[in-house]
Amino acid sequence: MAFIWFSFLLSIFLLILIGRKSIWIGLLTASLVMGILNLSLTEIAGIFRSTITDLPILLLALSVGIIPLIGGALGRSGLIQGLIDSLKMRSKTFLFIAPAFMGMLTMPGGALLSAPVIAKVGKGATPAEYSAINVWFRHVLVMVYPLAGLLATTKMAGLNLYTEVLFLLPGFALLTFLGFYFLLRPIEDSSSLTGSHNLRKIVIPIAIILVAPLIHMLAISIFETIPEELPLFVGVLLSLALSFHFGQLPLSDIGPIIRQMRPWRFFLLIFAMFLFLHIFSASDASEAIAAIAFSPSFLIVAIGIFLGFVTGRVQVPVSILLPIFYARFGPDGMTPLVFAVMYFAVFIGYIVSPIHPCVSVSLEYFQTGLKDFYRKVAAPILIAAVCVSIVSIIFIG
Repeated sequence: MAFIWFSFLLSIFLLILIGRKSIWIGLLTASLVMGILNLSLTEIAGIFRSTITDLPILLLALSVGIIPLIGGALGRSGLIQGLIDSLKMRSKTFLFIAPAFMGMLTMPGGALLSAPVIAKVGKGATPAEYSAINVWFRHVLVMVYPLAGLLATTKMAGLNLYTEVLFLLPGFALLTFLGFYFLLRPIEDSSSLTGSHNLRKIVIPIAIILVAPLIHMLAISIFETIPEELPLFVGVLLSLALSFHFGQLPLSDIGPIIRQMRPWRFFLLIFAMFLFLHIFSASDASEAIAAIAFSPSFLIVAIGIFLGFVTGRVQVPVSILLPIFYARFGPDGMTPLVFAVMYFAVFIGYIVSPIHPCVSVSLEYFQTGLKDFYRKVAAPILIAAVCVSIVSIIFIG
């Protein structure tokens, strides 16, 4: 038993350590270490082969790899800047809308896209307040956006993606309210944007971003027998094509966009996530951890927040928590409500993690420190943690 725990803790330590530089390499290393210490080489090879040849996983990996290219094309074409220049609204409203909308573009260092816009538009706030606003509102909408972290994690849990979006809407409303009350309300800024209203420049980039999840949602409701990853793949390809068409980008720009966005990291991340999940499930570690007499609420909330904070990721903590939950409480216990509570808990830890890239680049851009940043986000994070704990204890146990 002691050796089993050693193998699990060693793999998690390596995942967190290496994941600070490369999350997919961290997951792959953790998977191999756990596999070597618990399984035969034949078993490891079999799991590896079945994972990389699984068609739904392959389509999902390809789709997730294409999504950052869409963000790169929208940025390179000027469609995003055109959207910003066409808005007329209060500046404080824009401080919420701009990072929230740009957060749907799952791109490396994406906070650097919204930070200059906030700095240009915002008035009367401190660097720490701008950093908190940029990080917080960039992620509240991401939590329920179907093509972000929910896409792969709901697949791992075997749950319907859009059902989970509905279950997470109360959490989205809570984080939005807390952000407005604690981060935007104290800022004394009554100015407004006076851009030249252009409906076309507003609608086109929004439509390009939304077309993929719409195609995905409609197709899986109409064609029930096809793999749901297939319409997703078609949808993101169409979204990428539309970004090139309406952005008037030549096909030769795909090379620079690929080099800038490095989509292979996202592609490999999906394979590494499922490899870790499959090896963990096949090892004795799941049974050893399942023997611990903790409540489901402690696992999915307390451990979820902790893992989100120490990894600065969403997919990795879910990859760790799911097999532990299955081993302890059975797969039937992972209901849409349980998953939503777990995902929300992981998410609030992830938002303020010091190794979360959006946090670090925001602090660097606005020239402020973690101490001042945490002073701004401590109250809303604490309230969110208390709320999800109460919900979990009442409805889950």
